[in-house]
Amino acid sequence: MVIRETISVAIDALRANKLRAMLTSLGVIIGSASIVLVVTVALSSRKFVLSQIEAVGANLVWVELVQRPDKAPPLSYEMTLEDMEAAKSIPHVAAIAGTREHPMTMTVDGVDRAVNLVGVTEGYQNIRRLLIIRGRYFDTADMEMRSKVCLITTQLAERIFGQENPIRRPIRMGELTFTVIGVFRERVETFGLSEIQENSVLIPFTLMKYYTGTEYLGLLDVQADKSEDVPSVQRQVALLLRSRHPAEADYKVQTLTAILGAARNISLALTVVLIIIAAIALLISGIGIMNIMLVTVTERTREIGIRKAIGAARREILYQFLVESFFISGGGAVVGILLGIALPVIAQYFLPGNLRVPVSGSSVVIAFVVSCSTGLFFGYLPANQAASLQPVESLRYE
Repeated sequence: MVIRETISVAIDALRANKLRAMLTSLGVIIGSASIVLVVTVALSSRKFVLSQIEAVGANLVWVELVQRPDKAPPLSYEMTLEDMEAAKSIPHVAAIAGTREHPMTMTVDGVDRAVNLVGVTEGYQNIRRLLIIRGRYFDTADMEMRSKVCLITTQLAERIFGQENPIRRPIRMGELTFTVIGVFRERVETFGLSEIQENSVLIPFTLMKYYTGTEYLGLLDVQADKSEDVPSVQRQVALLLRSRHPAEADYKVQTLTAILGAARNISLALTVVLIIIAAIALLISGIGIMNIMLVTVTERTREIGIRKAIGAARREILYQFLVESFFISGGGAVVGILLGIALPVIAQYFLPGNLRVPVSGSSVVIAFVVSCSTGLFFGYLPANQAASLQPVESLRYE
């Protein structure tokens, strides 16, 4: 009965000052909504960034020779097709491919264009997950027969052929004329950080070897069976190259692990910063609750004296004002959480179909608990002050 009466008195007091209660809870609404939105945005951005990085190549390990600016490395340092074949015997290697780049000039309508000629071996498409927009990729016959065929990027196809179909159209690079058999693009944009550029042209590595007179690989891509096998494959590839080349040769063996780790750390740091900002909003709202409750105690001093005079215990007065603080912060938390959930749901309709905005259940719980705790914490001082008032002094207050 005492608890029910305390809650009833607290509700009646809030009803008597609806506008004040709503304005007081506004800060809690903003803070709790911010917590839900911050966690939602952090999870969505983290998921998107990680999926973009992973889409560059599944479980990928890539190797390149470290070039010294002062002198060209000896040919004995260069990676070869034999190195690539030897790497296939490494445990947990699913696929392997090699590439070599060569700058070229393409003549189109009497205009010379710089292009990036990339010789690729079999398996390159699967490892790098290239999307064939038109035509086809190289087959075994193209590789064995050194066919003068090529694939071009979508950007290059648009520049050269416009809206026309480039398949089976000839393009001339240097002394050779190639037939376009496909148009491709990267599954995700790497913004020029990979060997694929906007002006890249892919040709069979056997043709590149015949044309340039060199059989050395510029880049070696190795795909592990599973993500758990990537560190082992990375270590084994480095040991293999060290055993097959002079000790002075320096190879950069890289994986997506470092990039993924950096992306996770950046995402975590941003999440922490945004949560701190949301916590500051809750702190400000808590101070607002305390100020309003102190004003309320002053305004209701005579009411408190009357309640004490007719037998209300100190804890009943304390609980009454704590319940009021809880209702202000808890109600604001519920409204803020609903707002924080509604915005991502609405935003989902305006985002690409492959992008999902997950709402974390833990963020909802954290927002509610933190908001209510803030209200109770900052409401305790006014509640304790109200409970400590003397009945005689309270009745004299005007």
